[in-house]
Amino acid sequence: MPLPHHLSSRYLAAVALATLVQPSLADAPFPVHPIKLIVPFAPGGATDTLGRILGAALSEKLGQAVVVENKPGASTLLAVNQLIRAPADGYTLMLGAGTTTLTLNPALRQNLPYDPIKSFTPLGQIADLALVLVVRADFPGETLADLIKLAKAEPGGLSYATFGAGSSVHFAGEMLKSAAGIQMVHVPYNGSGPSLNALMAGQVQLAFDSVVAAAPLIQAGKLKALAVLSDKRLMTLPKVPTVAESGYPGFKMDTWFALLAPHGLPGNVQTKLEKALSEVVQSPEVARKLRELHLNARFGDGASVIGRVERELPHMRALTRRANIQGE
Repeated sequence: MPLPHHLSSRYLAAVALATLVQPSLADAPFPVHPIKLIVPFAPGGATDTLGRILGAALSEKLGQAVVVENKPGASTLLAVNQLIRAPADGYTLMLGAGTTTLTLNPALRQNLPYDPIKSFTPLGQIADLALVLVVRADFPGETLADLIKLAKAEPGGLSYATFGAGSSVHFAGEMLKSAAGIQMVHVPYNGSGPSLNALMAGQVQLAFDSVVAAAPLIQAGKLKALAVLSDKRLMTLPKVPTVAESGYPGFKMDTWFALLAPHGLPGNVQTKLEKALSEVVQSPEVARKLRELHLNARFGDGASVIGRVERELPHMRALTRRANIQGE
């Protein structure tokens, strides 16, 4: 039944007034309640520690609690699914393992539930995690050239360990095989611990791993680093040359981290989060904490994340096809 004319006019006027005074999502203040930061790995690892450092610093900067929620499993897919289904309001973010989530998964898997660029609002790069090639302390050689010489003398006779099929270090091993023209057998393990233990036990002759996992064993004299896979030498391992320095110019493989939000984030929220992330990552205190984790703080804005994916993904896809790399 229609409202009486005088009530109808008042009702419409009230609706119009409410529409005028209620701010749109794009104009609403942000943040007004706690933010959830999804970490796609289990508690206790380097990514989890990075997430907690980042969360505490962002909380101080934004004036609201940033609560870390661990969502490990399925090569970050469980965490990604949670993120892309969340409202695009800035209150659900993800510490993306940029290499795994944005380049390796798309290179390995045909039917991903997300697009590495279109499904996210990238807020910025945070840090790089270097990878390293290690051998046993009693390995009969001191350089990468010594290893390559041995590999060429015994085609297929050397085995290399990694912390998983389809991982960044698996790609690193295949990249070295291709660059040096050698044959080695890949032996994947379920994590860095089993992989490096197998190396120390003599079950494999070399391993590719993160500097976070390998550095304590290198410093204890249990393993020997032949090369780092980053584009520059590491402050924590200054005497270890890069693969590029060792005769393979342009060789580079590392793991990197980015802060991601769901696609469609309002512009004002994106701007505020990008600004806060920039100030946090470039602060001396956070940079110091990252160095202690063997991470290199490296801020880049959201556009730089997209640019990095667009540069790296074609190379990862080509390597996947050439080396027939299979994920787990």
